[in-house]
Amino acid sequence: MAQRAAQLQKITCSICLDLLKDPVTIPCGHSYCMDCIRRYWDGDQRRIYSCPQCRETFRRRPALRKSTILAELVDDLKKTGLQVAAADHCYAGPKDVACDVCTGRKRKAVKSCLVCFVNYCEKHLQLHYESPALAKHKLVNPFKKFQRNICSRHNEAMEIFCRTDQQCICYLCNMGEHKGHETVPAAAERAEKQKKLQDHTQFLLDYPSLPALGRAKHSSSINIRSLGHFEDVTAAVTELRDKLQDVLRDTWAKISLKIINVHVLLTEPEPKTRGESLKYSQEITLDPNTANMNLLLSEGNRKVTSIDQQQSYPDHPDRFIVFLQVLSRESLTGRCYWEVEWRNGGVYVAVSYKNISRSKLSDECRFGSNEKSWSLECHCSRNSYIFHHNNIKTPVPGPVSSRIGVYLDHTAGVLCFYSVSETMTLIYRVQTRFTQPLYAGVRLYYGSSAEFIKLK
Repeated sequence: MAQRAAQLQKITCSICLDLLKDPVTIPCGHSYCMDCIRRYWDGDQRRIYSCPQCRETFRRRPALRKSTILAELVDDLKKTGLQVAAADHCYAGPKDVACDVCTGRKRKAVKSCLVCFVNYCEKHLQLHYESPALAKHKLVNPFKKFQRNICSRHNEAMEIFCRTDQQCICYLCNMGEHKGHETVPAAAERAEKQKKLQDHTQFLLDYPSLPALGRAKHSSSINIRSLGHFEDVTAAVTELRDKLQDVLRDTWAKISLKIINVHVLLTEPEPKTRGESLKYSQEITLDPNTANMNLLLSEGNRKVTSIDQQQSYPDHPDRFIVFLQVLSRESLTGRCYWEVEWRNGGVYVAVSYKNISRSKLSDECRFGSNEKSWSLECHCSRNSYIFHHNNIKTPVPGPVSSRIGVYLDHTAGVLCFYSVSETMTLIYRVQTRFTQPLYAGVRLYYGSSAEFIKLK
């Protein structure tokens, strides 16, 4: 089996992690599926053509020709049934935990990261061992119900236990609806409860009384299981807890929607002039830990410029690896207003949730191409804008302005983009429901720049 796996590794595409399809070999000697390497190069905004494995760059985009020898080798291995053996050995089955990073056919996860909230296969886990910034992340054996550890409201790890309400919460819950409650780290609460069960003698004395719990009255709506084993108690309570959480979550969603509607009716109207907007001015600085390596920050981290030379930023899990994007340091809630002035080429003026993906060449990472971000595309060669959200493009008439104003009313779910010159003209208005704090951001065309203006 090990010899077969080694053979298959040599004819596996490192982009899709599957057997090579229409294999091609690039000048550095590495081989890929023809479609995979084309998409990889097509998605690079910098027009820098490099090998995904050894990172060797080429002055011109290499011509791709099919590797006949590799194609024949793949066909031969398929005929001998080695592909089936590889699937059983490397790829996730119904009972396995799948890697969250793999595209296409998923490989088996070997570890789960409690910081990234991601399951990793052996290949995608390597960065955690090689990068100093990721070395301190806590890795555990993979488990399927990974999302149970993440707050459904804030998408953050539930690492705090609220003793007042007897439930696990995240740090945002602790600052909001659980503020003032008695809270402790979840690990500390687990240790405290565990002390009560490692007293062996007391546990054995109490155990015979446990089946009495099953004789409760008025239990027609609850599925009481046999308590012959202590694990059955845990399963029954867990099932009941999940049902209650679903009911409470639906109820809270309805209440939140009512609150938003009331807020819209009672609060002041949206600003109609630049002077009214300036009452909500928000100073924006850009976070170097999120900036793509080909973005240069200046003017106190308020200006960003796309350049050829990569910057010496340290490794950081928040960094955008593929797209020329950067997010603000400041989280945005309530009412906020800011302005962005851009030059050369074009720019996407955006807002995004913090948990947008960072490292993939996919719509999950690109501002406006997913449900976690909204962006207005401005380009100097066009007479119109394009608004992007969840991979839907909406053309908006111009003319295109070099200064864009952005107004956000987070609670009311309002996001407005304005053309700013001597007057302020509404370009596009969004009415939605924001579920997390937002961050200002920009995505640059190659050679362009953008600056967040200091407003007086």
